Amino acid sequence: MSALTVDHTAGNSPEWDDLVRIWEQADAPEGWKVEIIEGIVTMSPPPDSIHNFIAVKVQRRLYSVLPEDWDIYQTLGTAVPVRKGCYIPDLAVVPDDVVLDKTGEYVPAAAAKLVVEVTSKSNASNDRIAKAAGYARAGVPLYLLVDRWAPAGPTITLYGEPTGDVYRVLQTVKFGDELVLPAPFELALDTGLFPVD
Repeated sequence: MSALTVDHTAGNSPEWDDLVRIWEQADAPEGWKVEIIEGIVTMSPPPDSIHNFIAVKVQRRLYSVLPEDWDIYQTLGTAVPVRKGCYIPDLAVVPDDVVLDKTGEYVPAAAAKLVVEVTSKSNASNDRIAKAAGYARAGVPLYLLVDRWAPAGPTITLYGEPTGDVYRVLQTVKFGDELVLPAPFELALDTGLFPVD
């Protein structure tokens, strides 16, 4: 497990320092994600094949429109200390210079241009509520939630215009419909490829 550098100027506290130490020392099985969500260190098993398929299809489409100096990361720690969170999103679009900064083993969530989460049945509420609030608080401009387990059926929701802990819903579509990512992406995402469980 990589070390998460503690920055006391970002609203950290002794409690945050303790969480980071626990996170650093977590001995998770290979492939498991260790995250801090609302002050609780959590472990999640590797996602299923459909989850991975969806993430790869989104990633492939995003690469077609990204500037040369931005990349997509699948296991990048994104820290939101003021929400006592260190998330590992399914996909994070981050400029190269941020990732190459040698000051820590994570990036501030605020540096991400887009974050994508694909829900898993066991912890979908984290992506819908806690992580959405954390990404909004950090100022991540766009949050794409691919919710395979939404109560009314699988949906994709694009959030933007963060204010405090809240995003504005920019667009929601059912699996099979097209979702349009605004500038700087300007990408129509065809969700017809996404399998329905």
